[in-house]
Amino acid sequence: MTRRVVVVGSGLAGGMCALRAAGTGCEVVLVTKGSLGEGSTAYAQGGIAAVTAVGDSVLAHVDDTLRAGAGLGERDAVRVLASAGPDAVGALEAIGVAFDRDDSGALRLGLEGAHRVPRILHAGGDATGDAIQRALNRALNAAPVDIRTDSFVTDLVVEDGAVRGVRVLSGERTETLTADAVVLATGGAGQLYAHTTNPAVATADGVALALRAGATVTDLEFVQFHPTALTDGTLVSEAVRGEGAVLVDERAHRFCVEAHPDAELAPRDVVARAIASAMARQEGRPVLLDATGLRETPSATAAFLAARFPTIDAAVRARGWDWSRHPVPVTPAAHYLMGGVATDLDGRTDLDGLFAVGEVARTGVHGANRLASNSLLEAVVFGTRAADAITGAARRTAPVWPGGAQSTRTPAAASAVPRRTPTSEPFSREALQTLMWEHVGLQRDAAGLGLALGALDAWTQAAAPPRSRREHEDANLLLVARALTAAALGRPRSLGAHHRRDDASAAPFVDTALTSAVLPEKVA
Repeated sequence: MTRRVVVVGSGLAGGMCALRAAGTGCEVVLVTKGSLGEGSTAYAQGGIAAVTAVGDSVLAHVDDTLRAGAGLGERDAVRVLASAGPDAVGALEAIGVAFDRDDSGALRLGLEGAHRVPRILHAGGDATGDAIQRALNRALNAAPVDIRTDSFVTDLVVEDGAVRGVRVLSGERTETLTADAVVLATGGAGQLYAHTTNPAVATADGVALALRAGATVTDLEFVQFHPTALTDGTLVSEAVRGEGAVLVDERAHRFCVEAHPDAELAPRDVVARAIASAMARQEGRPVLLDATGLRETPSATAAFLAARFPTIDAAVRARGWDWSRHPVPVTPAAHYLMGGVATDLDGRTDLDGLFAVGEVARTGVHGANRLASNSLLEAVVFGTRAADAITGAARRTAPVWPGGAQSTRTPAAASAVPRRTPTSEPFSREALQTLMWEHVGLQRDAAGLGLALGALDAWTQAAAPPRSRREHEDANLLLVARALTAAALGRPRSLGAHHRRDDASAAPFVDTALTSAVLPEKVA
């Protein structure tokens, strides 16, 4: 019997899952709330990490990933990720992605933070995500996939403890799509924050769907803040620093060398906090990214920047800046959600019939801090694995969970800290984003988290049932904001991207138990 699969989201993870499932004979419906491919994939600049070079190895990629993840990554999941790198590159080339090569035909490989060797493949210089999404869109349009655009999934249909479909809002019309398997591929939650590199569609929809259905969601406290974005949130790829650009404060002091031996190429959480500290010392003004020394002369530097980073170069120059001659202002911005819907190594959640892939999933590969350019790789690898699992799902084998994701616990700190409502300001998306940026952002403490949770509780109690897409998005953001804040309260020690100012540890804390802060309750 033909299996019917509904994939929610049309970025790289969802698209690869849909292509694979359709190619094996499944009836596939791909539902996306905007246009096809509208999401974070197209904005990915740096590239995709994969072992393709002589002198590199899967073991080295595994070790770099685990080291960046601050001890919370799952070795088995990371091994799956790194081992599948060459096949993932081949799968992308098969749908028409042309990675950049040198005059000899060899792949051009970039270096990014916390990678020990250059292993980042890119396309169109800094337009890798756009090149991938365009190729993926062409492949999806040519495949036997029923594509539903401008269709917002409001809820999962759960019957007898299993997910059996989705409810979809299209304009003012609601319909139910039945399915043997539903795959969440909705991306991240950057719109929780006032400053983000994410597009407007990143409103935490998949995590909220899973919470309402009763699936386990974990590690939400680990939000990666990209160190370098222009003040409007435009991403400036880590690859720029990989090519030799440095960060300086207003006194032209290169402050990252004091934060970590790898300076600007340290793990992203370290660099982002170093920038935040430097900004605090200069009354909140941005720091400066200095790319002026990448070549011997300004004209040579300008030519190199335009060729290697055409998208960023155009964005910088559109603002009237010549970054070949002068440093440009940058700040951290919310970039990537390491936690999400807990899955096994094949994308299965703990709800029968529900899968999650891409940024919405917590596969165990990113730990407490994602290694640069592992996100596109994860999307291809686990999107494909989920499709293969669905094809053979009639066996109903018990999932093998990554360690630490299968048992829930109640974070004591979340219940111990009193909620304080800071203001009677009514809910708005802007108010939510400001609250999260100030109190659940790069640096946190119990007082600020308690204040944020009080405001979130008050807004939740006053909320009316959502009707429009915008109202559903706001409801999803509010639900996930409460869950994320509770998870942050539940982890009193700093770890990776989760930094507690009130952690009295004298040395950096490593969570040797590798446990995850699972949400204290499932939302009915």
